Amino acid sequence: MNQFTHFFYDHFIKFGLSDIASKYLNMAVLLLLLLIVVLIVDLIIRKFLLNFFIQLSQRTKTNLDDFMVKNKVHRNIAHIIPLLLALNFISVVFSDFDVAESMIEKALEILSVLLTIWVIRSFVHSLRDYFNSKEKFKDKPINSYSQVILIVIWAIGLLTAFAIITGIPFLKFITTLGAASAVIILIFKDTIMGFVASLQVSINDMVRNGDWITFEKFGADGNVIEINLATVKVQNFDKTITTIPTYALIADSFKNWRGMEDSDGRRIKRAVIIKQSSIKYLTKENVESLMKIELISDYIKTRSEDINAHNDKHKVNKELLINGRNLTNIGVFRKFLETYVEQHSAINKDMMIMTRQLAPTAQGIPIEIYAFSKDKRWENYEYIMADIFDYAIASVPYFELEVFELPTDLKTN
Repeated sequence: MNQFTHFFYDHFIKFGLSDIASKYLNMAVLLLLLLIVVLIVDLIIRKFLLNFFIQLSQRTKTNLDDFMVKNKVHRNIAHIIPLLLALNFISVVFSDFDVAESMIEKALEILSVLLTIWVIRSFVHSLRDYFNSKEKFKDKPINSYSQVILIVIWAIGLLTAFAIITGIPFLKFITTLGAASAVIILIFKDTIMGFVASLQVSINDMVRNGDWITFEKFGADGNVIEINLATVKVQNFDKTITTIPTYALIADSFKNWRGMEDSDGRRIKRAVIIKQSSIKYLTKENVESLMKIELISDYIKTRSEDINAHNDKHKVNKELLINGRNLTNIGVFRKFLETYVEQHSAINKDMMIMTRQLAPTAQGIPIEIYAFSKDKRWENYEYIMADIFDYAIASVPYFELEVFELPTDLKTN
């Protein structure tokens, strides 16, 4: 090795060049030869590994090796041997230049650290893509875990590089940084919070990829498309993307619609507001008129018989409708809506069905329909709900009721 170190130097001396010039030319020629050898070795190994991974991917059933080729694991691994070759022979090239040799060696050592990080990074990305392609892992925050691993690897790698530059042993360098831990924690505060939040989100199964969530604070209303260490991406129904800090999922309140999607129906909860001045007792003529409505004819007949029997038994003076027991138009209307909803083909009969009267408001008395549609798809759900309330609002006049509406002069103002 020593003979080869000054092989060109001896020839340059014989040609009559000065000692300094011969040393520089000797270094330049050896450096050029080393670069050529390194590039050739790198090219050969890279092609070999590429063919190896391609053949392996064709023979195996798993697609992990496909993702390794996609993320160029073979290319990064191929750089290792040429780099080791350069580290071993750099002392030969710069044998006459101690300062340059020391600097180049440190640079190559730092480069080897970065290459190691890059190899691990490409492998972690391959695993991330592989797990994301699996159905059972689609609802897991795989991206968060991969980012945590890479942050740790980069931190170790950068600390190692600083230790190489300063010449301080790695463990001693880490100990020295202990005093600056508070600053480091402050710098990586969001990362640490995101990591903790992503673990809690995953362990508590709060959010999965594909979940429909509503987060009013951030204006998010759509499906989760990505869960990262620092952010959660939500594609809203208008196709915009909202980015939410991961730690906000555990710090603030949001709505996850997964429970509805996993259930047997989607809730309908909406009211028709009846004008209070239109509510009244039903006269005999009103009852006879409403008996023609098939949905509630049996109910009115049975109810009227019970009421008349009660009033006759107690000899109630019916000259005034307020005396005794009576049917009201709003009560019959409420029963009409309940019967209609119970018989609607799109309503899940195994879940709660209720038509109820809510507390009076300044606008009137709300008659609320509470039920669950069988079809949970948004567009179909909206159609079912609109169909029910189209019918309900159109039925109101038959009971001599009125739907509350702002006066025309107020609406124009």
